[in-house]
Amino acid sequence: MKTTYIDWICQNFDFPQPPFSVNNNQLYFKGINLVELHQEYGSPLRVSYLPLIQERIKQARNGFKQAFETLHYVADYHYGYCTKSSHFSFVIDAILEENCFIETSSTFDIEIVNKLYDAKKIDVNHLIICNGYKTDSYLTAIANLANKGFKNITLIVDDYHELEFIEPLLKNRLKIGIRIATDEDPKFEFYTSRLGVRIDKIERFYLDNIHGSKKFSLELLHFFINAGIKDNLHYWNELNKCMECYLRLHQLQPSLKGLNLGGGFPVKNSLLDNFSYEYMIHEIVKTIQESCDSKNVPYPNLYTEFGSYTVAESGFILYQVLAQKKQNDKERWNIINSSFITTLPDTWSINKRYIMLAINNWEEEYERVLLGGITCDGDDYYNSEQHTNAIYLPKYDHSKPLLIGFFNMGAYQESISGYGGIKHCLIPSPKHIIIDKNHNIKVFAEEQNANHMLKILGY
Repeated sequence: MKTTYIDWICQNFDFPQPPFSVNNNQLYFKGINLVELHQEYGSPLRVSYLPLIQERIKQARNGFKQAFETLHYVADYHYGYCTKSSHFSFVIDAILEENCFIETSSTFDIEIVNKLYDAKKIDVNHLIICNGYKTDSYLTAIANLANKGFKNITLIVDDYHELEFIEPLLKNRLKIGIRIATDEDPKFEFYTSRLGVRIDKIERFYLDNIHGSKKFSLELLHFFINAGIKDNLHYWNELNKCMECYLRLHQLQPSLKGLNLGGGFPVKNSLLDNFSYEYMIHEIVKTIQESCDSKNVPYPNLYTEFGSYTVAESGFILYQVLAQKKQNDKERWNIINSSFITTLPDTWSINKRYIMLAINNWEEEYERVLLGGITCDGDDYYNSEQHTNAIYLPKYDHSKPLLIGFFNMGAYQESISGYGGIKHCLIPSPKHIIIDKNHNIKVFAEEQNANHMLKILGY
């Protein structure tokens, strides 16, 4: 009996499931035929599907709206995007269409804010939250924005020196948040985050540096878990500690009315993943509400700054299998026409897994394979998926091109790999296209050429 790839997929997963479907043994993404996309634009091909960004924003907003209504939680909710997940202009434009605030991480992020202001995409009332460790140049850029008249730029204090440095630069009053240095998951190699102010030092820091200041106004307490928002004992324990700190600070500064929930929602790495975002939102709001009720404190306005959750599902990349190498009786290597190190660096650096599916040949029998890149590096491979510890694809036949796709990789990969720069073994950055809500396609960048690389290298 012939067991095909589509048989294997349907036996192991709830399939089809959004955004995927199969028609005539070819994979579709949101109704887009990916085989035809490859035929027109080639591969490797980096794709940004913008409507999914706005879908995720609306999903989170609806979740918080529902939780607020159910729990009678009277306060405001603000959705933000941390630009470090993807700095591309078309991503930021999609975010701003949904009226989201922006979270910055470094000096050059502020230059993006200036560009957006010059283009009249934001005004001086737009909320800008400045996070991360602040170098002198970063602090100077923040002060310049405040002095330009940005009323809602908010400095999240990460280290003690920051207020001392920025205070003499300010002409106007600056909104301040304080980041809690949370304890990390027990599986981490360190106990307490290097970022933020120790929780037992925050009250003294506030009294010594902010209380009574003519330059600073405390607006936010910033809570961030490196592992993200997860339904586990560690997250709930740290959130409760955060609320204890918030209630103590509120006693000292009754005008404090904002809680910034950093650390994003999880993103699907497998077709088996099924996250209950609505449940998590409800439980977070309920936890905050119960803490405030215990001390008769008004409910804080809630801020989230989701990065990967916002943009990851909007990105995917297509490859073609160039050849299959049989190195022994058991291992078959399908060689892709690019490199995992250069186009999906998280698979190489932190063993990140993505949803991976064949694009065509779904009617063929399947086989277990390893995937290898074309660099000369022994670590340029992808050998397992989170759910099976193996990769299964349609059997390779050199007379039938085999196309594969990696999905939900729209966050971080291009910035980590150095978009448009120098890559390992001089593998070029792939062609990059953008698809809008009407399925109009725009080529954002052609595949990087040799002249561009050689110029960077000084030739």
